[in-house]
Amino acid sequence: MDRPTLAIIIPCYNEELCVKTTVTTLLNLLDKLVEKGKIKQDSYLYLVDDGSKDKTWSIIVSLNQTDKRVKALKFIRNFGNQKALIAGLEGVRGIGCDCAVSIDADLQQDENSIEEFIDEYMKGADIVSGIRNDRKTDSFFKKFTALAFYKTMNILGAKIPPNHSDYRLVSKKALDIMELYPEKYLFLRGFFNEVGLKTSYVHFNVKPRMAGQSKFNFVSLMGLALNGITSYSVVPLRFVTVLGFCMALFGFLVGVETVIEKIFWHNSPNGWATTIILLCVFGGIQLFCLGLIGEYVGQVYREVKGRPRYIKDIELK
Repeated sequence: MDRPTLAIIIPCYNEELCVKTTVTTLLNLLDKLVEKGKIKQDSYLYLVDDGSKDKTWSIIVSLNQTDKRVKALKFIRNFGNQKALIAGLEGVRGIGCDCAVSIDADLQQDENSIEEFIDEYMKGADIVSGIRNDRKTDSFFKKFTALAFYKTMNILGAKIPPNHSDYRLVSKKALDIMELYPEKYLFLRGFFNEVGLKTSYVHFNVKPRMAGQSKFNFVSLMGLALNGITSYSVVPLRFVTVLGFCMALFGFLVGVETVIEKIFWHNSPNGWATTIILLCVFGGIQLFCLGLIGEYVGQVYREVKGRPRYIKDIELK
């Protein structure tokens, strides 16, 4: 297999404090990989500005003018990290590359692992997923919720490796297959693990963030999790069906017990507190199930509208 042309995709949102350092670091990495004969000279970076409100885009423009290996796309507004990643993958497919690596703009993911990604690609892997060695840099809450998310996704049938992020290499073949998926809310972690191409794994260490703060908060992470669950499994809907059947069966048995007591023992069952508690519990379960069904209906609603995943403002090639 010939040396590949590598594209490195970097989604950015308000990253003025670190984008210049990140680009310089990754350009030096490209130079080293070219010197080692790992990649071709025409490899490049592709930054996606996800509607930043600071000086991120002006810094990217100056970097592009200094080095044409820095290519970029600017959204007209903020569309979210997943949309920025998809835009990056579609963008480098249009420009041309043999494989693409996506990495966070803060370079908490060890960029030196890209060389191992390339080695696995040269061995025939179409997808190389980065797996973080630990979560020492995360808070207890984030560790707990991340573990719960991965376990839930595996129970529901989406076999996503624990501690896998969007740090991965994908081949041109994988990019071509992704083009066949028109859904607007494509969940990339689920897609690349479901598609069936040869996959390898590379473990890496997470570094402290060089500057600024993470743009992910509880709401955005919850949205990502709900999108992943509703995109790749109907198991929750089946759970609602089973739960509804069990509730109906329980109500029927309580009704039979009440009738028997009235006929044979002439008792009018007491227990108003129990009745109220049961009503509250069942009412809560019903509202939960309605909310779950609503998530699926909302997913269908968003897809049916057929709106674009993102809107481009400016593209630098």
